[in-house]
Amino acid sequence: MQIEIGTDGIVVDAKLLADLLCLDPAAVHSLMRTQEITSFCERGIDEHEGEYRLSFFHGNRRARLSVDVAGNVTKRSVIDFGQTALPRQLHRAGA
Repeated sequence: MQIEIGTDGIVVDAKLLADLLCLDPAAVHSLMRTQEITSFCERGIDEHEGEYRLSFFHGNRRARLSVDVAGNVTKRSVIDFGQTALPRQLHRAGA
């Protein structure tokens, strides 16, 4: 299981996040502390109760993970805008 969902929050394996954002896994924690990697979490409701969608941003990349109630990644996606800046609207929930 690469995602742990607990009462204190959600923990994502640094290697998984590094792979999605094309980073060195050892750099993930420091990049999050300095807010060079930012994120937000959406919690499912109704038929999606207990599921989450996690979005992470670094440079010109957005990585998104859908996670089931057991913490298993059910879907992943990455958008890489290359030399173009990541559009601000992609930093919103539901975008």
